[in-house]
Amino acid sequence: MLLEGKNALVTGGSQGIGAATSLELAREGANICLTYRKHEAEAKQYAEQIRSMGRKTIAVQCDISSFADAERVVQTAINEFGRLDILVNNAGMNWDGVSWKMSEKQWDRVLEVNLKGYFNFTRQVAPIFKDQKYGKIINITSINGLRGKFGQTNYSASKAGIIGFTKALAKELGGFGVNVNAVAPGLIETAMLKESEARDKIIDMAMGESALKQVGQPEDLAYLVAFLASEKARHITGEVIKVDGGQYI
Repeated sequence: MLLEGKNALVTGGSQGIGAATSLELAREGANICLTYRKHEAEAKQYAEQIRSMGRKTIAVQCDISSFADAERVVQTAINEFGRLDILVNNAGMNWDGVSWKMSEKQWDRVLEVNLKGYFNFTRQVAPIFKDQKYGKIINITSINGLRGKFGQTNYSASKAGIIGFTKALAKELGGFGVNVNAVAPGLIETAMLKESEARDKIIDMAMGESALKQVGQPEDLAYLVAFLASEKARHITGEVIKVDGGQYI
C-alpha cells in the first residue's frame, strides 16, 4: 500500500471527488479525517466504510471559508491521529452567472469558499509540515481555471487562483520536504451533474471537446491524488495535472 501509516485530511469528503478520494487514500493505507458542511449522513456513511477497511477515521462538520473552523478541524485531526501527513483541499462550490448580472454576493462567496477556504486549511498545516520536514498538499482546481468558462467568471477566477497559490506554495515549502501539486478535472460525473436538469446538454458539450469521448468518474481523480500523496511522486511539485479525458488539450 502506498500510504501505510499516513494520516490525511480531505475537505469536502462527504460526496463526489472528496468521497472517492477519502476512500482511495484509505485503501492505500491512510487514516482519514474528512470534512463536510451539510451532508452529515453521507459523511458518516463514508467514515464507516473507511473503518471497515481497518483505518481510523473521523468526520468533522465545518465551513471551510471560516479560518477558525479550519484551525479547529486540523487540531481535531492531530488530536485523533497524533500527526498529519497529507492535506487534500477539495471542497468548493459554484454559483454561476454572466458577469453583467453577477451579484457581489455571488462573486464574494465563491472566492471565499474556493480560494480562501484552501488558504485557511493550508495555513494550519504549513507550519506543521515545515517543522516535521514532510507533507503532501494536493489542491483540486479545474480546467476552467486554465481556460475560463462562459458564465463562470467567479468560479474560473477562483480556480485560476488555486493554480497560482499552488505554484507559490510549492516554492515556499519545497526546501522543507513538502510537495504541493494541483489536479485539474474536466467534466466529472458527480451527484451534482446527475441531478442537473441540463445533464444531457452538459455531457454533450463536454463530449464535443473530449478526445476520449467519455465522462470522467470521481475515482479517476482519486487515483491521481493517491499517487501524488505517495513517495512515488516525491520529485513532483508545483505541477497542475489535468484529468479531463483530453477535454482541454
